[in-house]
Amino acid sequence: MKLFQVRKGQFVFYKNELHKVYSVKPMFKRSVHLYRLKDMQQVLTQAKEIQYYKPKHNDTFIFYGKRYTIDENERAKPGDYILIVKPAPDFLDHYSLNEIEKVESVENGNVVTTRDNGVKHHEYVVLVPGKKDASQEIAYYDKGLVPEEQQLQDESISYLAENDDTLRPVVGDIYLDVQNKTKAMIVAMTEDEIVFGHGVRVHVAELLNEDNYELLYQFDED
Repeated sequence: MKLFQVRKGQFVFYKNELHKVYSVKPMFKRSVHLYRLKDMQQVLTQAKEIQYYKPKHNDTFIFYGKRYTIDENERAKPGDYILIVKPAPDFLDHYSLNEIEKVESVENGNVVTTRDNGVKHHEYVVLVPGKKDASQEIAYYDKGLVPEEQQLQDESISYLAENDDTLRPVVGDIYLDVQNKTKAMIVAMTEDEIVFGHGVRVHVAELLNEDNYELLYQFDED
């Protein structure tokens, strides 16, 4: 790709795996900042080393150790994850292209997410857990190049927990919600979600997005 074509939020392939553009900094040699979708590992690279991909209906990929399939016909329900593909946020909402958020409530197809964003029905598609029939693999550009053992590990939350200690939050950590300017402590966790003291629940990967959250205090379990 050419650098002027690279935009924040785009899905791209880099070294055969699906990534998302986190930011673009033209002044630097490695000007494109990526997150690898399967585990949210950060990468700095150049525009010429990535290949753009626009996600579509029935695509299946791995997001932080779990597989999902895009279904534009599915009706969102509380607890679902959505992919925001046509962002048009109102003044008080904070989301951008290809954000993945969890649905808190639904009214006439429009949703409110756990981050208090109101997302209209035409802005998002639903991420259905698992792999659907006749789905298109986009976790890898060429799945044939990926050993079977790695494929199994890539879809394992437990594998991430064992090998991602520096990134994975723990109960007691305190974060600043950048958009809402509020501080909150993690009081509970599931395998892929965290619960703040004021009741907000977000995906673990949300905390790795510096636009949304900033780590203020890291609890030392030792």
